[in-house]
Amino acid sequence: MMALRSFLSAVTVCGIALGVAFNALAAEAPFPSRPVRIIVPYPPGGLGDIFPRALATRLAERMAQPVIVDNRPGGSQIIGAQMAAKSAPDGYTLFFGSVTSLAINVSAQKNLPYDPLKDFAPVSFCFSTPLYLVVHPGVAATSVKELIALAKSRARPLTYASGGPGTSTHLAAELFKSMTNVEIVHIPYRGSAPAMTDVMGGHVDLMFEGGGINYIRDGKVRGLGVTSLKRTVNAPNLPTLNESGVAGYEAAIWFGIVAPAGTPRAVVAALSREIGSVLNETAFRERLPNLDIAPGTPEAFADYIRREIPKWRRVIETAKITVE
Repeated sequence: MMALRSFLSAVTVCGIALGVAFNALAAEAPFPSRPVRIIVPYPPGGLGDIFPRALATRLAERMAQPVIVDNRPGGSQIIGAQMAAKSAPDGYTLFFGSVTSLAINVSAQKNLPYDPLKDFAPVSFCFSTPLYLVVHPGVAATSVKELIALAKSRARPLTYASGGPGTSTHLAAELFKSMTNVEIVHIPYRGSAPAMTDVMGGHVDLMFEGGGINYIRDGKVRGLGVTSLKRTVNAPNLPTLNESGVAGYEAAIWFGIVAPAGTPRAVVAALSREIGSVLNETAFRERLPNLDIAPGTPEAFADYIRREIPKWRRVIETAKITVE
């Protein structure tokens, strides 16, 4: 009997030892060892979806693991951001954040269910781009000045589309309204892609959109101006709103990758290196020539987000935008 007890005790000890060894090996498994998910708070088709899909394709090739794009649009990007913030902090769930979800929502939304600074670990800045003021070809305005005059002369207000309340496309239009004293009616959508679709279809008159340059080139909309202070290389003949009579007008959007807070620093660093390598590839940049791609360190991205929050709070207060 004693021999049996000794044998069972030895088996138990061995089992515990093997379990400890297995867990240690699992903990030391190289990252990534399974598929990675990027939560994208936009519907398929727009700039906010095209870029992360291109990034995911190259990351999957570099890391030898599937990288899945999970579209979670709606709620001014809150739905996707909240889901990402509550995900396990292990590097296998990432979030394609933007100026809206990481900087604007703090001031533009009441009872925001996540904190951009506390609930996320910045991984890498990706790119920035100005917005383009576009109108449906049927709108009787070929310049910003003509649009302002048209808006002030109409008995029924013009309409503008946005990717949702509190988004950069919404704030850009509201800033335009406040600086020009025109009345245009907001028509919000669940993302920029369906919003632009209705502008092209003539259901809405105008929009401020980051990917607008592509639709301008295709002749689907008429470009009136760009929201940067200087003309862009991609549209050198398109004047800025600043030089078109809206003195001092400036608005831009940016995007980057973040992970849930608590993600191990080594994993964040590894992801940042891989993303940076992809974004610096000539072939990748040539696929998206209209964007100012500028990868950076997690620390630099964190500092940038901290500086952007008060900047957009001032825009909201100056434009007297009602918090949703």
